[in-house]
Amino acid sequence: MSAGPTKRKRLMSDINVVPYIDVMLVLLIIFMVTAPLLTQGIKVDLPKAGAEPLPQQDDTPPLILSVDSGGRFYLSIGDNQQSPIEDEVVIDRVATVLRRRANTPVLVKADTSVPYGRVVTGMVLLQKAGAEKVGFITDPQDLQPAKSKKR
Repeated sequence: MSAGPTKRKRLMSDINVVPYIDVMLVLLIIFMVTAPLLTQGIKVDLPKAGAEPLPQQDDTPPLILSVDSGGRFYLSIGDNQQSPIEDEVVIDRVATVLRRRANTPVLVKADTSVPYGRVVTGMVLLQKAGAEKVGFITDPQDLQPAKSKKR
């Protein structure tokens, strides 16, 4: 009385690898995104002790980001160079200058009592604005050894 032979579905004995492929693709994307972040660094040209100042190669004035002892940022461009500016303003102004003249030297001038983290924050802001190389402004060091006093 059946209309036809009944077909029984055969059990599948193979491993379904599609979920494993999905997991591998997700892991691949995660590693591709995080790998550049692990090797990212800030490129800085530091002067050697006792080195002579480098001659200015062209007449482009350098862009100077100053950090005072309170950790406030000042930029050597703009209307009021003596007033502190916010982090976003640093990025906007530096990016504008670097778009006009890409070869503008970028320098950081920081107070000796500023925490290291605040100087790094300033360098990251400069990097976000497009500065590829950042230099430091320092006072010249007296390389002559101090004469010891004899009593």
